[in-house]
Amino acid sequence: MKVLSDIKYNKALHLMEALKSLLYLRAQTISNEKALSMVDIKEALENLALARQGKLKLKSARALYNKL
Repeated sequence: MKVLSDIKYNKALHLMEALKSLLYLRAQTISNEKALSMVDIKEALENLALARQGKLKLKSARALYNKL
């Protein structure tokens, strides 16, 4: 299981040290940009799954093009 958390910087260093001491856990820091990209990709995949189930109506490519 993977968990992504947003922690205030002044508390993060202490928490990371505690997490790294746990033998069954692998903790690493990532940049804010990478974290936001991961959230965006996850949301896109959830939308794709909903669209395939017919629970989300997608716009056509023509509609997207016309919006530009």
